Amino acid sequence: MRNLAVLIAFAASPVLSAGLEIDVAGEANGTIVIDLFEDVAPLHVAQITALAASGAYDGVVFHRVLDGFMAQTGDVQFGRAGADLSMAGMGGSDLADIPLEVSDIPYTRGIVGMARASNPNSANSQFFIMFTEYPSLNGEYTVVGEVTSGMEVVDAIRRRDPGIGGEADVMTAVRVTE
Repeated sequence: MRNLAVLIAFAASPVLSAGLEIDVAGEANGTIVIDLFEDVAPLHVAQITALAASGAYDGVVFHRVLDGFMAQTGDVQFGRAGADLSMAGMGGSDLADIPLEVSDIPYTRGIVGMARASNPNSANSQFFIMFTEYPSLNGEYTVVGEVTSGMEVVDAIRRRDPGIGGEADVMTAVRVTE
């Protein structure tokens, strides 16, 4: 609970416009630039930026990449490149889970959302980038940002179904920008 209180305090403080730069290596190579929506999802943006600033996302793979849907990453517990990825997608961080922050922003190409379990208040560290419009996610998952540059890198990320396995592209470095 203490971690959630820190995030709430951070989210309530004035924040300059934040973003992420994600360097990707593997089948895709390049940088993805994301504008984070701290006014829409302040708790989620605070958590993502805290994890990125600490280096937690560096070396984490895109563990679930489904054609016509999305590319998911951010499992800082079980999604490390070079490790056994059989549990990738089931972990999170040491920080508290975050309650759903609903907005009216639709899930379209390039939108970044927070992954979660069946409990709507279980988002932690994992996020996904949409390849296409997916209306069934609208209002059900927190929208945290949008890709502003590097969508061609997102499109090139190696497709991977966690149930089947295979090689995975990796976020080699994730930086917080202003």
